[in-house]
Amino acid sequence: MKEFKKAVYLWKQAPVNHTIILANILAFLMVEITGSWENTDHMLRCGAAGTLDIWENHEYYRLFTAMFLHFGLQHLGNNMLVLLFIGDCLERNLGKIRYGLVYILGGAGANLISVFQEIHTHVYVVSAGASGGVFAAIGGLLYIVIRNKGHIENFTSRQLFILAFLSLYHGMASKGVNNTAHLGGLILGFVLAFLLCPGGPRKKLSGDRKRYNKSCLFPGRSNK
Repeated sequence: MKEFKKAVYLWKQAPVNHTIILANILAFLMVEITGSWENTDHMLRCGAAGTLDIWENHEYYRLFTAMFLHFGLQHLGNNMLVLLFIGDCLERNLGKIRYGLVYILGGAGANLISVFQEIHTHVYVVSAGASGGVFAAIGGLLYIVIRNKGHIENFTSRQLFILAFLSLYHGMASKGVNNTAHLGGLILGFVLAFLLCPGGPRKKLSGDRKRYNKSCLFPGRSNK
């Protein structure tokens, strides 16, 4: 019973982010039940992003649906793990609506930037993954941390800069990674957080400090 109450409490701390994570998991299961992520045509039928489909056939919904599809369990797991901690913290400090806007608009915008890049280079691939939204969350949290004098909860600006750098570097050093969407998401997330919350993180209510410590990645640790 105690664990159930704890789970409910944590869900209420960041309901939008947890719903997004759940939607990604369910989408992956549906893809596997109806076919396989290894089948490119099946991924396109499920809503993956194909530049020609988006640009020439005006299937703009793919900019959004592609954010919930993944090429394999590892792809899904890596994105959701980062999103769980980064997204939860960002939602607690931006609020539900503004966090949802940063994630969705940042992710879809990152996919759109990728479309323009493919049109420019004439190299077309099928893209899918929450990475654009995840990087938007990283960019948004980076703005909030900087605005909050370099730290918030258990995150510091230094940690986030290192995370962003290593994530971008890993993508550039790997094959089959949409680095344009990653960088685009990071920049858009930062800009969106600035536009939606120019004053920085929302003011904490009394007792929030205690609640934050319970729900942070490393409970009880300082931000040093």
